[in-house]
Amino acid sequence: MTAAVTVLAVTDEPLDLAAHEAAVADRRAGAVVSFQGVVRDHDHGRPVTLLEYEGHPSAADVLREVAAEVAADPDVYAVAVSHRIGRLDIGDVALVAAVSTAHRAAAFAACARLVDEAKARLPIWKRQVFADGTEEWVNCP
Repeated sequence: MTAAVTVLAVTDEPLDLAAHEAAVADRRAGAVVSFQGVVRDHDHGRPVTLLEYEGHPSAADVLREVAAEVAADPDVYAVAVSHRIGRLDIGDVALVAAVSTAHRAAAFAACARLVDEAKARLPIWKRQVFADGTEEWVNCP
């Protein structure tokens, strides 16, 4: 049986953790692991005031590829993932992922892989604005 894959969005709208968890609900699942990447107020010891994410038009396709690869694991029942773009303030959620499996170890491993691969491969770039008014682009080619 093939795992269900839901890429809810690459969007400028706020992300909903509960919707991602609901998307991976499965009667066979004994474990649902979810993750929220939250904008923090610092980076490498410097105070951050906001982030801005810009995405390439292919970002949703790449996110679907990553999700499909994780879903190909026979232990995975369902995968849901979204990434936010646009301006995000401290405390806003930038990335949400959820995975369901029969057992917790597999769910933790699959969710970690989903997040790590999304962060490594998505053509989404981050501009950090620091408290002193300077800025820095991260993951930008």
